[in-house]
Amino acid sequence: MSTHVLVVEDDDKIAPPLVRTLEREGYDVEWVTEGGPAVERIASGAVDLVLLDLGLPDMDGLEVCRQARDGGFSGGIIILTARGGELDRVVGLDVGADDYLAKPFALAELLARARALLRRSTPVEVAAAPAAAPAPSGLRVDVAARRIWVGDSEVAATTKEFEVLALLDEQRGAVVTRERLTNEVWDENWFGSTKMVDATVGRLRQKLEEAGAPVQITNVRGVGFRLEDHAGA
Repeated sequence: MSTHVLVVEDDDKIAPPLVRTLEREGYDVEWVTEGGPAVERIASGAVDLVLLDLGLPDMDGLEVCRQARDGGFSGGIIILTARGGELDRVVGLDVGADDYLAKPFALAELLARARALLRRSTPVEVAAAPAAAPAPSGLRVDVAARRIWVGDSEVAATTKEFEVLALLDEQRGAVVTRERLTNEVWDENWFGSTKMVDATVGRLRQKLEEAGAPVQITNVRGVGFRLEDHAGA
């Protein structure tokens, strides 16, 4: 099955060459120019990756991102924008974007980031096996299926959220440094803001708390983060 990419961009000098490049790479591509239709298309399903401009004519791209995540979309979202400020970058990651490219950008760089994001978001096909027993805390991270469980309830997570939690869970009780999270979840050549780690961890904390998971992600100041069980869990 081909990978479906939704391009949300109103600039007709950027979108057509971007669409052609993606199609040449073998992706199934749709192009919309406004936020409202983008939200509707994402909600209808069968979208694997969204390339999202912020400066749309009908609504801010950040709101498109927020509504997509609130609606349960767990695919990749890469923000494409002329806004290069730190505030926009952090806000974009905080509402659920996985990556961020400031315009103008090289198509080769965009393709590399898209491939990496899609590769991480694809479950590993393995032979059927009995479900693993829940961890003592009630939190189970199924790396092969890329699913998160708290008791019998599944917790929806974006690609980056899953990668961060899987790494923290692998080292449960130990500190995982910011440098390691950045290198393994994003890219060792990432030159963006390190605030992306904080934004992703913040969303994870909220989701785990809402799911009633008896764990917490602790910030170890100046070092990184640690996933630990609540006392008595």
